[in-house]
Amino acid sequence: MTVDEGSAGQRLDNFLIRELKGAPKTLVYRIIRSGEVRINKGRCSADSRLDVGDVVRVPPVRLAEKPADQAAAVPAREFPIVFEDEHLIVVDKPAGVAVHGGSGVSFGVIEQLRRARPQAKFLELVHRLDKETSGLLMIAKKRSALTHLQDQLRDRETGKTYAALVAGTWAKSRKVVDVPLLKFVGSDGERWVRAVPDPKDPQAEQAKRSISLVKVVEAYSGDSKGAAAAGYSLLDVTIKTGRTHQIRVHLAHEGHAIVGDPKYGDFEANRLIARGALRFDRMFLHARQLRVVHPATGETLTLEAPLPPECEKLLAALRRPAY
Repeated sequence: MTVDEGSAGQRLDNFLIRELKGAPKTLVYRIIRSGEVRINKGRCSADSRLDVGDVVRVPPVRLAEKPADQAAAVPAREFPIVFEDEHLIVVDKPAGVAVHGGSGVSFGVIEQLRRARPQAKFLELVHRLDKETSGLLMIAKKRSALTHLQDQLRDRETGKTYAALVAGTWAKSRKVVDVPLLKFVGSDGERWVRAVPDPKDPQAEQAKRSISLVKVVEAYSGDSKGAAAAGYSLLDVTIKTGRTHQIRVHLAHEGHAIVGDPKYGDFEANRLIARGALRFDRMFLHARQLRVVHPATGETLTLEAPLPPECEKLLAALRRPAY
């Protein structure tokens, strides 16, 4: 196999795991260790990095055949494109769609996009969004773009701003939430996150520092139609760290759960707003703006995705500014 630009810079083991679909990882590592895999006729190790034009020799291996109906079960789907060139795609992901298969979900955005674009040699998620969250999602079309963009995310050089509607009146003076977060698996087998504000907490050392910047965009008074009596606040939340469920847990920890959040929100309030006159049955969290340096041109891209119609409709029903 000849290495193309899409695989340049990748480790040998990851390259083979991707190329030899159906081969167990144990088999991949065994043929590397035994010397049966060669790069440009020379011996190599699992962590060898590949360059464009390298020739990787692989011995004959028996691969488990993937049932045809399994691949066919993934429906091809394109998503609203906010930006696209030969390096990068940015889509506006709908709420309720997972970004990838796993954890009880057989497929997500990336599998559907690959199915819709069989000619694409390389499509990989740059980052993730929760299934319940809508908005801007980056997908790399080249490995060089993937590593460049992920480096930016890791070094906190990107700006990701989310629109969140929360219960209650958020104090305008509360502009920074700097509370460590800890991931854990609950008794239900699900992944959860909790805030760890107390440094004396037994698990404080395992918690990771997490920073969210909060700005009040608009406030709404209470509603007599089954909605929260304390009203709502529309917030712009810019994350300086990208922890799992960060915004959801930070806002809930501050006493202002996101409207419609099925995990960290107010179950009864969610039920009332979903079944009452407002008929809003999703989580109000939307990745609305993304500022990133283009991986090839160096240009700063500022991309935006407008609020979905159902979110705008809810705000229109609530629009009675308190201040």
